[in-house]
Parts: sequence; C-alpha cells; structure tokens
Amino acid sequence: MPRQILVTSALPYANGSIHLGHLVEYIQTDIWVRFQKMRGHDCRYMCADDTHGTAIMLRAEKENITPETLIGRVWDEHTRDFAGFHIGFDHYYTTHSEENRKHASNIYLALRAAGLIEVKTIAQMYDPVKNLFLPDRFIKGECPKCGAADQYGDNCEACGATYSPTELKNPVSAVSGATPVHKDSEHYFFKLGDCEAFLRDWTTSGALQTEAANKMQEWFAQGLANWDISRDAPYFGFEIPDAPGKYFYVWLDAPIGYMASFDRYAADRGLDFDAWWGPDSKTELVHFIGKDILYFHALFWPAMLKFSGHRVPTAVHAHGFLTVNGQKMSKSRGTFITARSYLDARLNPEWLRYYFAAKLNGSMEDIDLNLDDFVARVNADLVGKFINIASRTAGFIHKQFDGKLAEGVANIELIGAFQAAADSIAAHYEARDYARALREIMALADRANQYVADEKPWELAKQPEAVYRLHEVCTVALNCFRLLALYLKPVLPGLAGQVETFLDVAPLTWDDAQTLFIRQRINPYTHLMTRIDPKAVDAMIEANKTTLEAAPPAPTRHAEAQTHAAQPAATAETIGIDDFAKVDLRIARIANAEHVEGADKLLRLTLDLGPLGTRQVFAGIKSAYAPEALVGRLTVMVANLAPRKMKFGMSEGMVLAASGEAPGLFILSPDSGAQPGMKVK
Repeated sequence: MPRQILVTSALPYANGSIHLGHLVEYIQTDIWVRFQKMRGHDCRYMCADDTHGTAIMLRAEKENITPETLIGRVWDEHTRDFAGFHIGFDHYYTTHSEENRKHASNIYLALRAAGLIEVKTIAQMYDPVKNLFLPDRFIKGECPKCGAADQYGDNCEACGATYSPTELKNPVSAVSGATPVHKDSEHYFFKLGDCEAFLRDWTTSGALQTEAANKMQEWFAQGLANWDISRDAPYFGFEIPDAPGKYFYVWLDAPIGYMASFDRYAADRGLDFDAWWGPDSKTELVHFIGKDILYFHALFWPAMLKFSGHRVPTAVHAHGFLTVNGQKMSKSRGTFITARSYLDARLNPEWLRYYFAAKLNGSMEDIDLNLDDFVARVNADLVGKFINIASRTAGFIHKQFDGKLAEGVANIELIGAFQAAADSIAAHYEARDYARALREIMALADRANQYVADEKPWELAKQPEAVYRLHEVCTVALNCFRLLALYLKPVLPGLAGQVETFLDVAPLTWDDAQTLFIRQRINPYTHLMTRIDPKAVDAMIEANKTTLEAAPPAPTRHAEAQTHAAQPAATAETIGIDDFAKVDLRIARIANAEHVEGADKLLRLTLDLGPLGTRQVFAGIKSAYAPEALVGRLTVMVANLAPRKMKFGMSEGMVLAASGEAPGLFILSPDSGAQPGMKVK
C-alpha cells in the first residue's frame, strides 16, 4: 500500500558554508527519500535556510549589506552545493518568508489561547560595549552543570544540559569580548512543563530511537523548564503579535520553517496543506536531525505542534557527529572541509555519499571519515567490485552479439539469489542501516565477480563452439550488474542514471528487482567511474588549510563535529626485562568485528588464536576502522591479560594499536606468513 511521507532535514543556518559535517545529515536523508520513491511511495522532501537571529544581523552589518541580501546570497551558495552532492529536495525554501511569519504567529496565538504562554521580567545578558542583548550563542563560559569550558549560553555540548545564559560561569560576550552585565527585560515563555504528560507519552511511543528516548528520561528527571521564545530589538526576525519590539527567538520559527516550506510547495501544486499538517493527517512526518538539537525536536517541537492544533511527528531520527581521521574537524589540519572545496578538487560527490552510507547504521553514534580508508574502500567496492562486472563482460555483447543480450539465462539460481535479496536490503534501507545494506550488496557483487572469474568469458570468446555459452554468461553477469545498480541507486543516483543509459532501460524502481533482463539491446560500454586519486584528496586538504586560515567561517548556531583530541606523546616509565617477559603477545586473526550498541568508541572483536581458541575483545578503535574492514586481518594481542567485565560483556584481552600527535589510530599487523596463535618475541 503506497505511503504518504513528508520528510525534512534540519535547516542549515544562513551564516556559513555547507561542510562535510552538515552533509552527513542531508546525504542520510536523501538516501532514505530516494529509496521511498523507488518503492512507489508519495514521499516529499522539504528543507530551507534558517535565516533569523542576531548572528545574521551582525554579519550583514559587518559586510555593510542588508540581512536580506546576505541570506539571498547564502541561499544561492547552499542550493548550489547541495545540488553538487545530488541532494534531491522537492522544495528548498527560506524561513524569512510570509508563509513562515503566518504559521509562527498562528502557532503562538494558539498556544497563548491554550494558556501556554506566560510573560515575566527576567535578567538578561547585555553587552555594554555593543549596547545589545546577547543571544545565547553569543555568550560563552563554563557549563553550570558539569563545569566544561567554552560552552554556549543555551546548552552544553559536553554533557547535553540546557540552561539559561545567566547561569553560565565566567561569561564573555563573543561580540565584543566584554563581560556581559545583567539587565531586566520582559520576555515571553512557552510553558513546556505543562506539556510533560503528553511528552512522556510521545517520547516513548516509538517516534524516537531507543537511545534518544532514554535521553528524554534524563531530561524529564531534571525537570522541564519553560522556554524563553522572545528576543529584544534590535533583532532580525518576526515581531511577536501584540508585542512591539519583541521578536520570536530564531529557534521558534526555525522548525516552523518545515511547515512554511511545504505550504509554499503545496500552494504551487494545488495540494491540501491540512491533509499533511492537520491534526487528523494520515501522512507520516519524519524529521532527520543531528543529536545536538534533539532537545528542540523531541520536546519543544512536538509540544508546539500538539497544543496549537497540528499533527505531531511520526518519527525523529537523530544521527551522530562527524570526525575526520578520528578527530574533530580541524582548520589547521585542513580537515574542516567545505562542500565546495571537495567538489572543486574534482572529487566525485558519489564517492562521499557511498562512504558515509557505509558508515551510517541508523543510530546516534558518531561516524569517522578516515581519508585513507575512504580512498581504499571506494576504489575497492565501487570500481574493483561493482564496475568491474560490466567492464569485463559488456564488451563481448557488442563485439559478438550486435549489442543484444541472450534470449535466456543459464544461471537462474545466481540471479534468483540476487532478486531474493531485495526484501532484506529494503528492510535495511527502511531502518536507515545503510551500512548493513551496502555490506549485503557488496557480498552479492563478490558472488557476481566470482561467477565471471569462474566462467572466464575472455577464454570462451576464443572458442567458436562456446559462443552461446559466452552469450549466456555475459547476460547473467549484466543481470547481476543491473540488480546491483538498482540496489545502489538510493546511494548513487548519478551512477545509477549512467547505468540506466548504458543498459538502455527506464529509471529503475524497486519492483524491477523481480524482472529478468534479457533480449535487451544495450549501448556500447563506456567507463562509468574512475578510481580516487589520493593526490586529489591531499590537494583538498591543502586548499582547506589555506582557505580557512585566511578566512575562518562565521559562527553557526549549533555544532556539527565532536572532539576526539589526541594526547601528546610521552615516554612511559621504564620496566625491566622480567616485567616484559610476563606479557604474552600472540598473533590473532580477526574472525569478526561489529559495532557495540550504546558505545561511542568500541568495536567487539572475535579473535582467532588458532590452537588457543577464540577470544572476545572490546577495542576502542571504532573511530579509525569500519568493522567490515577488519575481518580477516592479522593483529597482535595481549593474550594473558586478565579478563575484564564490562557493561557490554567480558573482554578477554587487548589488541595493540598505535597513536600519537599525528592524526590516526593504527592496529599493529604482522608481516604475511604469520599464523594465529604464534607467540610474538
């Protein structure tokens, strides 16, 4: 039964460039939307630039232009960069629109009529140099809950706590560097605490991931504070009805931008807005967000919708942050990489789409862009496995069979196995476990390549009596190739389009997985994808070092990366040979590696020690290695380390890895010829 689905990504702030940390979310969302459309569902993808707030006002003032001019320019830049990565929004709008003003005002008035707005005088942080009330993100100090330094005035990125800016310890104005003073002002509050019963039910209804729902329980235990939704002039935004000089806080009208974007889209296409956003709507409303803005989307937003007479979200899917080479994105190292610099380095955007998809598993875990692994994986999977199937077989179809596939296929069992995988791969896409989907797809690619290697069409082509066999073998291989292209299409829409042209077929849908590809005339094969040149990656890093040192990006409203800083190298205290002799180092083969649910840094390894049996070890190497990249590798382990009981299970040893001031984490690997169980001397 076709579903009607409205999907959104968080709105990027119109105060800086799109970078690779942002793209994690938009690529994740775009893959899911493309998959739903391939399944035949009515799925619409809405987004917009988030354009209001003091940061926009101050940047425009600095550039001596109007805020409207600034946000118009940034909108052009954002839409250009998103298009460069094949992000297929159905509508990309702006929060500075009449539709957004209308919906923000109506929601506010409905909440006020429901008794959920209160007005009270509060002490606010005021910059005595700039004569400006400071927004939360323009005040920094120490978190009042955990003491973490350099935290913003609204929430702590270290412990996740939310608080009032006046609670910060040792506050500093990010605008002038002055110490802010307290100044009284009348403000408007949304009484979030009055919505607690509804929110407790909604957050445990299945709309959130388990880890997100658990986080909600922590916040309920702390108590839900009423939410300040107003800001004082001067401010770039919408004035609050009946409150001259008072403006809606940017975080109030930002999520309403989802509605406004759809409103404009619906008006242009004659759609019924209430059928999608009304309280009785049967549409699925699905939000993709970063975990840093979970509080806003899982508490404020559903409460605003519920008590203003709208439908509530069906699901809010949160993802983790992006690190590069195991660490926070860094300007000095050139790993704070903008979307534009990636494209300017002539790196294929679908390489990044594939790599991110191979890391995303539907959880809130952080993912790492390891640039060496990025090059190796894309070259091995997409060129060495997927493209290789067509490049080794398609030429024979044109040379010997006038470009036409066989009337039937010899190995229906192999094709049947590929077709049978459609349901499980679809289930992985639906669950946003793209990593598992791609593992299954690449396992099929391995089978197809093994089939070609076993049948040796290049040998059959030399044997006149084997002409029919050659025709069937190449037809089977291209059937497998077509099915792989279909399964990869949500991730690689551009490459899939090239394959559709090459095979001369209509745009592939999920139902096409159950059809045979025979008697079809195909176009001559041309090269579909090149390998990544590591020099292009190096050039991109250098370009970002130069660009970002010369012109750092303007502040944004929320973080997109998490720090995993390396510790300075140091020499340990010396030990004697007798101490060292107690350590039993053994060669181990990694028989299996997998993610550990609820652990940010750990992988669960099953280590094969040959005659010594197997051991389970939890290793803190998740930032550097994808689990599937480890299986089959040899490493070195401490075999006589006392077992340690962890909350995830028993760890029965330790693998050895190296790290230091240079970025990266590297497990130790013996030379070829070593065997599991050998003692390291």
